[in-house]
Amino acid sequence: MNRILAALFFILTGIHLSVFAQNKISREEYISMYSHIAVNNMKQFGVPASITLAQAMLESDNGNSTLAVKANNHFGIKCHKDWTGATIYHDDDRKGECFRKYKNPEQSFNDHSLFLRGGKRYAFLFDLTPTDYKAWAHGLKKAGYATNPKYAELLIKIIEDNELFRFDQGITVAIKPPKTVVTDWDNYEIDLYKTRPVFTRNRVKYIVAKDGDTFESLARELDLMPWQLYRYNDLTRDSVIRPGQELYIQPKRWKADRSNPVHTAEEGETMYKISQMYGVKLKSLYRKNRMKPGDEPEVGQLIYLRKRKPL
Repeated sequence: MNRILAALFFILTGIHLSVFAQNKISREEYISMYSHIAVNNMKQFGVPASITLAQAMLESDNGNSTLAVKANNHFGIKCHKDWTGATIYHDDDRKGECFRKYKNPEQSFNDHSLFLRGGKRYAFLFDLTPTDYKAWAHGLKKAGYATNPKYAELLIKIIEDNELFRFDQGITVAIKPPKTVVTDWDNYEIDLYKTRPVFTRNRVKYIVAKDGDTFESLARELDLMPWQLYRYNDLTRDSVIRPGQELYIQPKRWKADRSNPVHTAEEGETMYKISQMYGVKLKSLYRKNRMKPGDEPEVGQLIYLRKRKPL
């Protein structure tokens, strides 16, 4: 009887392992499943899609790691002090370390982009050329994202072996995802990085206008609506674009970064100019400084960029 039970156990175990092996995600399938999220995040946050995918593939073993399967954590991001979401404990550098847990993989991808965007030690990465995946890979290693001394080389190899650099130009893969995966297969086209450099200030992306640029031509080029350019830059429909003008292509923030608490107004500076200088919404700037819309600062006046002016 015991022999029969033992035989059944090994048969069932063998079937279970066989099914598990069949369900293991390949690199090609992983790219098919998640490349559109990486491309979309590149457009929104500025992290190259090739880097996002390579990191995810490396950190999650192509979506097959324990953290990816049980916690939808594809980047091995630990809890850290500011994390208030769900958690999972897993052995890593030390036993039983705390890692972030997500409802779905897309949340993990988004948090990865926000994690890089919000970290001071990663800020210099966003000054790099968005299509220079090698510089980004070495930059991540320099910033201490991983302890592996060959981390940059590993990322570059994954990118080049799988031609992930094509996603930095907004080209989607032709491989279809498994039938069990529901994916939005819009054709994401990103001409943004092909046509002109994109800069970052206060974690907001902006471009520098060239001769001949109009709101309509920029809207087509950047896949935006003209009204978005007006609103993001506190402009009106009758405004005229000048060569060399800095134009935000994302909404400005309600306050400046921590390194810029105040600004001393100089001769000829307007509230609008200061707003553009620090990537802060104009109406927020007026409110913080207890000024009425249309008021302009005096030379030497302190303009508060983060907190409200004291009474």
